[in-house]
Amino acid sequence: MTTTTPAAPTRRRRRPRVGLAITLMVLTALIAFPLAFMLSTSFKSPQEANALDFSLWPNDPTISAYAEILTDPQVPVLRWLGNSLLTAVLHSALVVVLATTAAYALARMEFRFKRTLFVLIIATMFVPGIIFLIPHFLIVNQLGWLNSYASLVVPSAAGAFGVFFLRQFFLGIHSSLEEAAIVDGCNQWGVFWRIMVPLAGPAIATLAVLSFLTSWNDFLWPVFVLFSNDMLTLPAGLDQLQSDNTTRYDLLMAGGVIASVPVLIVYVLAQRYIIEGVSQGGVKG
Repeated sequence: MTTTTPAAPTRRRRRPRVGLAITLMVLTALIAFPLAFMLSTSFKSPQEANALDFSLWPNDPTISAYAEILTDPQVPVLRWLGNSLLTAVLHSALVVVLATTAAYALARMEFRFKRTLFVLIIATMFVPGIIFLIPHFLIVNQLGWLNSYASLVVPSAAGAFGVFFLRQFFLGIHSSLEEAAIVDGCNQWGVFWRIMVPLAGPAIATLAVLSFLTSWNDFLWPVFVLFSNDMLTLPAGLDQLQSDNTTRYDLLMAGGVIASVPVLIVYVLAQRYIIEGVSQGGVKG
């Protein structure tokens, strides 16, 4: 006598997958629609961009907005783009150096008041960042860093999130690797540089990308410390562009596209490291 396996469990398993797929498709469409609208508007003429009739795709595509925004001497978008790239790269590099060394010490070394120090570092994550605005400004002013790249790179580089994130990753590395390196003659610096840093590569790459995006999207702090037009970063410069061209939606959208392209490139290139770093480091501790 033969028996047949009921198909009900299989159908039950398929239904959640179908529902999840539909949900993800809807969320993707909601996220992608503003980007598509921004891109299409940047290729519209000023008259079409300001028209009351909604149209997703331009009737007569043109690059006049890009030509105007990239050639206007009063709006040095390329200079702003370079400023943002330089400060974001330097800031993320400094964050990685400080967070990596601090996280390794808190995770793998023993010293007095280590737990107390870690608690104090984590406590700063619960303080709103806006509270540090005035103290940072006063410190930068005393150092003579106003209207300089240093004012954008240094003040927020020693953040608690990077230390916490990398510490969780270092805690998940088996101690036998560290002990084997010491037996082979490595000192503490050798263990850190030759063993721990390569193993923490995905987490470090994730922190670098997140720090890059934070610096790239920062708007309030550059407005406070930068005064000359040539020193502005892209978010602060685009705000000036908006104030000067409140009805030129084609120009505003073209500026938004220029600001979005580097971020999308960085995310596409580092997507694999971000997923690996978050999955391996974020759940350990």
